[in-house]
Amino acid sequence: MSTQLMDFFNKQPRLGILATADKNGKVDAAYFGSPRMIDEKTIFMGLGKNRSFENLQQNPNAVFMIMEPGQSLPEWKGVRVYMKMTDCQTSGEKLDAIRTRIAEASGEKASQMVHAAVTFSIEEVRPLADFGQGWEKSI
Repeated sequence: MSTQLMDFFNKQPRLGILATADKNGKVDAAYFGSPRMIDEKTIFMGLGKNRSFENLQQNPNAVFMIMEPGQSLPEWKGVRVYMKMTDCQTSGEKLDAIRTRIAEASGEKASQMVHAAVTFSIEEVRPLADFGQGWEKSI
């Protein structure tokens, strides 16, 4: 993976969709602005005590999808990042750090909604629309 992916993933402002599923396969999708690629293999984000958090406790696999509008539909940019939760902390330095970052970006009330600091490893990266192209062509 290149820094091109990291730059696109971390570009602000942006929202993306986090898709998770519980142990029975019941799917959830929620929008988030906080995920950050901290290196080419790792994503770090804050989660509230919500359905996404509950699902990840049962099933560590997730997908984060980012879309950026273009002038026409074929010109839209985006990426789907398939990932696996490797760490979840509900107290400590990582949680404090993400709450501080969210407080600066979105206010103290938003930061207090963060229940956990979650780390994911990147398993696979796919383009927004898979027309036989590499992900680099879609961002």
